[in-house]
Amino acid sequence: MSLLPEIQSFFPVTLCNIIVLFIIFTSSLLLLDFMKRRKNWPRFPPGPTSIPFLGNMMDVDFKNPHISMSQLSKKFGNVFSLQFFWKNVVVLNGFEVMKEALINKSEDIGDRPRFPIYKKLGHTPNSQGLVLAQYGTSWKEQRRFTLSTLRNFGMGKKSLEQKITEEVGFLCSRFQDEQGQPFDPCFIINNAVSNVICSIAFGDRFDYNDEKFQRLLYLMSKTLNREFGLVAQVLNEIPFLTNIPWLINYVLKYEYDIMTFLREMVSEHRKTWDPNDIRDFIDVYLLELEKVKEKTDSSFNETNLLLTTYDLFSAGTDTTSITLRWGMFFMMLHLEVQLKVHNEIDHVIGRGRQPTMADMLEMPYTNAVIHEIQRCGDIVPLALPHMTYRDTEIQGYLIPKGTTIITNLSSVLKDEKVWKKPMEFYPEHFLDDNDKFVKKEAFMPFSAGRRACLGEQLARMELFLFFTSLMQRFKIEIPKDHPLPRGKNGVYALMFSPYPYKMCAVARM
Repeated sequence: MSLLPEIQSFFPVTLCNIIVLFIIFTSSLLLLDFMKRRKNWPRFPPGPTSIPFLGNMMDVDFKNPHISMSQLSKKFGNVFSLQFFWKNVVVLNGFEVMKEALINKSEDIGDRPRFPIYKKLGHTPNSQGLVLAQYGTSWKEQRRFTLSTLRNFGMGKKSLEQKITEEVGFLCSRFQDEQGQPFDPCFIINNAVSNVICSIAFGDRFDYNDEKFQRLLYLMSKTLNREFGLVAQVLNEIPFLTNIPWLINYVLKYEYDIMTFLREMVSEHRKTWDPNDIRDFIDVYLLELEKVKEKTDSSFNETNLLLTTYDLFSAGTDTTSITLRWGMFFMMLHLEVQLKVHNEIDHVIGRGRQPTMADMLEMPYTNAVIHEIQRCGDIVPLALPHMTYRDTEIQGYLIPKGTTIITNLSSVLKDEKVWKKPMEFYPEHFLDDNDKFVKKEAFMPFSAGRRACLGEQLARMELFLFFTSLMQRFKIEIPKDHPLPRGKNGVYALMFSPYPYKMCAVARM
């Protein structure tokens, strides 16, 4: 009984201590959060009020972030700020803003934010590949080298046009094999486009049923969802979480497998490599490694070989493949447009020969349709994030060095001040009063400035030759007794692709 008073007096004190400690802990967290989120810069862009810890994460629909950001711009202006956890982000919208930022201030926003998850793939300041590399000597060397190599392998020239034309034959044959029955074109189109970049990167094309090739395409399709999903974003914002093995392995699972595939390809190349017989991009890179093997500070190294090859393959496949799938989608829904394309092809090319790039100048309507597919399809609505390389000023707002910049390219391609019918599929956007093709300055599907897509010329060749060849040989129809394909809203995972659909490719007799 003598212990009872002591026990009774113990619990109130302990509970009181716990409450005090909880209040102190919570207050400290809130104070820390406030210190990390506050902005001390004058003339920083306005934005919605952020909440503790999450910032503005709840203000953005991450299934359609470009739409959310376009809506926010109507309230806060074409230059506004967000906070993702404790990171300050500035979002740019509209053609005039994008022109100032991407062209006039190209170097100012030419950097990339850091992505901590990629350290697990061997990223270092001197080994980051091309796409995600920070702005500096390494990035400049790798971009210059890659662009030069692409040109040497025929980008923009007749030699590469012949390779694309060869692949066109395989693609059309596979469409023909469907015999006008319903099928999903995703698999076949993806194979064809991938083979063009494979011939440059690996020296040869793959058969569409090649298991190794299909494995690579499968991995590529999966990795975007993981790397730009919510889990990956959280890890990039809270880097210490990347030290949790099962969590980082979940995000980079497919990346690890792709890197293993590329190591095997490089190993096979080394066995037969001959400096006097250069076959492809990997061979050229191996030759460059030989030249700099005595230099310890060169950006040409084994890691960059893998990462740059990966960037080349990824960038050279997804955007063009998705654009062509949007093309077939829009042709099904707009038969009157398809008929005009057929008539122009019959008039300029006929049915007896393959389309060539020289035909483009004589085909203003088909060219306008291809551009409108890119504009309306809106393939890379937010591009990849930029980061300010130095303090800069955009539209009168001061943006400090190291600030993440999101370029909402969708807001440019759908800018109401530029396009007559921004939300509709309307090829006349690219035709003047005399039905001559005219390319508008606001057409930025490949972005612009220092970070513009270096494979733009290749993509343009592929889009024209693949699309025109398919239209020459087939009429694209919605299958009978099938529901109409889902609306223009697609699936977002960095890139914006149409929902899966089936179509009929009926041979034009």
